Amino acid sequence: MNFGERSKIKSKEKIIEFLQKEHTGRIATIDKNGFPFVAPMNFVYYNNAVYIHGFPKGEKYDNMKLNSKCGFEVDKELAFLPSYFFEPPTDASLTDTLYISVVIKGYAELVSDNVEKAQVLNKLIEKYQTEGGYEKLRSDMASVKGVNLMRIKPDIITGKYKLGKYWDPKDKLRIATRIMERAVQNPRRVLELLNIKGLDKLGDESTKELAWIHSTEIVGMMGFQNNSKYPTISLSVVEDVDW
Repeated sequence: MNFGERSKIKSKEKIIEFLQKEHTGRIATIDKNGFPFVAPMNFVYYNNAVYIHGFPKGEKYDNMKLNSKCGFEVDKELAFLPSYFFEPPTDASLTDTLYISVVIKGYAELVSDNVEKAQVLNKLIEKYQTEGGYEKLRSDMASVKGVNLMRIKPDIITGKYKLGKYWDPKDKLRIATRIMERAVQNPRRVLELLNIKGLDKLGDESTKELAWIHSTEIVGMMGFQNNSKYPTISLSVVEDVDW
């Protein structure tokens, strides 16, 4: 079995859970000249379909009318692993990235029913504005009638992940330990790799806390737990990660 097969996400529930949490996906359509057009979009997975909304006009809508086949992709980089996390530490080819990604191939169509549009738009705001503080949209609202809503009906859904499942157990433990060590020794770098904005405004303690929390979450996804408190690292295996 090759790595591509081994890295597949087997659980549809895990794929849906991932789609429900992530905020940005990329839709790919084909233009009249046969070129792919890719655009980042907010989205919601609802009733076994992906929905995206936007202005009444746009290239993706024009492309969809010519060819309803489309692609949709969502990914998340979990952690960059520099060469010195591996052995030998100076071999640049060993650099790696922990990630999760989902790719959908399907058919795009516009939603014309305003009741469905209101339901989906409410699901969108429910996903992104979790703190509430809004009134639900209604099907008779001009804002609902005037917005374009695209439904992507999946034909194929595949997912991949890299969390070290097929690494040698000793190597996997070493990498997880070094992820935690980086959080202690260079917490600002941990947050830089996450593209955290406003790092220059964070104090040292806040930076350390955020880096530690994130790194603990990552090694937890790899199947480890840290049995000590900051800054002590004592990892043990909790479960074998299998998506």
